[in-house]
Amino acid sequence: MKIKDHFLTQEIFEIKETETKGVFKTSPIPSNISKYYESEDYISHHQDSGSLKEKVYKFLQSFNLQYKKTILIDRIKKNSKVLDYGCGAGEFVKFIENDFQTFGYEPNPDARKAAQSKVTKAKIIDNVTSLEDNSLDAITLWHVFEHIENQSEILEIFHNKLKEKGLLIIAVPNPTSYDAKHYKEYWAAYDVPRHIFHFSKKGMENLISKNPDWKLRKIKPLVLDSYYISMLSEKYKKSPLFWLKAIIYGTISNVNALFSNEFSSLIYIIEKR
Repeated sequence: MKIKDHFLTQEIFEIKETETKGVFKTSPIPSNISKYYESEDYISHHQDSGSLKEKVYKFLQSFNLQYKKTILIDRIKKNSKVLDYGCGAGEFVKFIENDFQTFGYEPNPDARKAAQSKVTKAKIIDNVTSLEDNSLDAITLWHVFEHIENQSEILEIFHNKLKEKGLLIIAVPNPTSYDAKHYKEYWAAYDVPRHIFHFSKKGMENLISKNPDWKLRKIKPLVLDSYYISMLSEKYKKSPLFWLKAIIYGTISNVNALFSNEFSSLIYIIEKR
């Protein structure tokens, strides 16, 4: 499938299935990939503009943050050590820092600075190797894993840093969801070339099952993602009343997923063996 970078450059990329069935990769990957992140719009959520759009975004974000925190609280003890890998502007790190010993890793200096300005207890780091091996109870990646090209290497690092039976929690968009099939090449969550990999539900299950270091424990939905992704997709299509259409198709996607379990984004809760 050929996909346009609707967000920034309008360049065309191709998505090809890898040797792992259900896992796809963007091709080609630009050597100067960092330039594809250079947009005020891409990091606008680092700022609080005070606009109505920003207020609505923050309101919905609060539900997502609580949902994500509950996933941790239900599975690990209070004051456990948690690393949020690719923490961005630090919203999740800030949200959980009173419940856990929290670390946030962020390679982007602007985002890292924004995160550092928000937290009081959490520690924002720029090098994961500074953390002790076998020291973490959980590592979270909220829409980060799809940006990482050297995934085998990263998974090995995570395995080293986690305690025995520690949790790796990965949330990624699902290209076999209803909204992905509906919007096709306009589906915003393809987000090429920033999203290097694309994981169907079966693809992620295949990826984990072939790795003896990990065991998939649970899959959970990110229900609100269908609305946000549908809104961006409608905007890429230059649709009038894009907000209304996003609500309609986001709802259809979620209702469809109640039967298929193919939600717009899925959270994979994985245990270290």
